[in-house]
Amino acid sequence: MDDVAHAITDPVRRDILLMLRGGALTVGQIAGRFTVSRPAVSRHLRVLRECGLVHDELVGRNRVYELSPEPLTGLAEWIAMIRGPAGWDQRLDALETEVRRTRRERAVRRTASDNESREDTA
Repeated sequence: MDDVAHAITDPVRRDILLMLRGGALTVGQIAGRFTVSRPAVSRHLRVLRECGLVHDELVGRNRVYELSPEPLTGLAEWIAMIRGPAGWDQRLDALETEVRRTRRERAVRRTASDNESREDTA
């Protein structure tokens, strides 16, 4: 997970990942969209490939890169865990829900009981 987190810290690498969402691209197509040199883009692609975020294939004389988003799953789960409520927060939320449900049920029973009492006296 650490290598994936490190890989996406660079804005050029994030842009490459976004480009590859649209489909496979050659190194030349990727490099043509940046002001950095082609060797610099190749280094960025190597970082992405080493952590598994992209994979490449030699097609003729061109190296074609494709997105492999699976390694982001672990990072996304970790972020969701950090952003989500802690264990006690979840338990307190569940308790609050249960208390509200019980109050609602009691109010319904009271209303039904009051209606029956009125009918008996009428």
